[in-house]
Amino acid sequence: MPSFVHTRAVHFDEVDAAGIVFFAKFLGYGHEAMEALFGTLPGKYHGLVVGRRIGFPAVHVEADYRAPLRFGDIVTITLDVTKIGTTSCTLRYRLTRDDGTPTATVLHTTVCCDIAGEPKKIPFPADVRALLEAYRADD
Repeated sequence: MPSFVHTRAVHFDEVDAAGIVFFAKFLGYGHEAMEALFGTLPGKYHGLVVGRRIGFPAVHVEADYRAPLRFGDIVTITLDVTKIGTTSCTLRYRLTRDDGTPTATVLHTTVCCDIAGEPKKIPFPADVRALLEAYRADD
């Protein structure tokens, strides 16, 4: 299956005193790619969360870092879905610098929730499941 690809520049406020991206920012980059993925649905990510009251809280995250990112680098975030269950999925973000250097791999497990009141897990709506299935990894 094809992967979903999101590209962005590293901003000045994302680097630390050493001039490299602070490690936690990589999680934000992954979330940004997830928002862009869900942005392909009618109403976009905002419509899911605010309109339909469907949220995707993280329940597990792990990351492996290989090379730094610096201000001005262009980072490509390649997203694919490694697992899909009834109410949860694992997204894999592979981050690569514009020179082709792999910088990090992040695994992000999220649960689909009804957030209209106290959050409670729910099965993925059909359109969300179809989108996730479209980017399911072959490996």
